[in-house]
Amino acid sequence: MRRIGVMGGTFDPVHYGHLVAAEGARYELELEKVFFVPSGRPPHKPCSAITESAHRLSMTALACASNPFFTVLDLEIKRPGLSYTYDTITDLQRELKPEQIFFITGADAIQEILTWHRVQELLQMCFFVAVRRPGYNLASLNEKLSKLPEHLMRRIIPFATPELAISSSDIRSRVHEGRPIKYLLPETVEAYIMTHGLYR
Repeated sequence: MRRIGVMGGTFDPVHYGHLVAAEGARYELELEKVFFVPSGRPPHKPCSAITESAHRLSMTALACASNPFFTVLDLEIKRPGLSYTYDTITDLQRELKPEQIFFITGADAIQEILTWHRVQELLQMCFFVAVRRPGYNLASLNEKLSKLPEHLMRRIIPFATPELAISSSDIRSRVHEGRPIKYLLPETVEAYIMTHGLYR
């Protein structure tokens, strides 16, 4: 494979904001595939704060089923210990041997990149696509990343998506409060949430 995308996150739950960002990056960066990799045990979140990995994996698979360019991988869920992006990119390089990897995630997550495991090595292994949500202040991101060497700063690509102000935390709150979540995420994912009584 020449160029692939990797969409990382907890996907708790996956929603249209994730899907729009992945499809937009796929088109603009001419990616052959985008691999969605639900996090198993994210180091920046306590396990008690996230939904069981099997549910998050199933919802992500349902959301991606209609797009032939999307594939869901359980690499991080199956790997023991904490889920580090460095390990995931290393595995994908070894197994798929792509020429270039573009790791797609929110600009808010990128702001914390200096705290990531082996971040300087990671930035030499792949590009980071920093997806900006509506109203996001790009100057804040640039200020945080100014501590990186210039050649690594160039490995981070700001990326704007259509104005979809959707977040997983808001969806969880809505379900908990009995408010509607229709049109915020695929119907198959909505049905899964209701069937399994998630976020109640």
